[in-house]
Amino acid sequence: QVQLVESGGGLVQPGGSLRLSCVASGSIYNINSMAWYRQIPGKERELVAGISGTSANYADSVKGRFTISRDNAKNTVYLQMSSLKPEDTAVYYCHVRIRRIFSSRYVDYWGQGTQVTVSS
Repeated sequence: QVQLVESGGGLVQPGGSLRLSCVASGSIYNINSMAWYRQIPGKERELVAGISGTSANYADSVKGRFTISRDNAKNTVYLQMSSLKPEDTAVYYCHVRIRRIFSSRYVDYWGQGTQVTVSS
């Protein structure tokens, strides 16, 4: 079994900051890529930021404002969000590609989602 637990969402004023965390636990042999997605009701889930090794990529809408990072020793991925805008309001999901112990395949796992609301 593998579990992903997200934390750090909440209500913040425009221009404010939040840091999301996602911890993976369980029978993990290796983690390949880690990423954050977000979804607004009625719209498709979109990639916000991803990191594989030391290489990171970002959606154009968050470049320069969001920073993704990972702590391999803690199996944790972070999303530091700054200069938040109302249009950043969404449910944020972490996505991790994991190879479990005694398995040769990488499988995608999703967190439960955490609400981020940017409003005055």
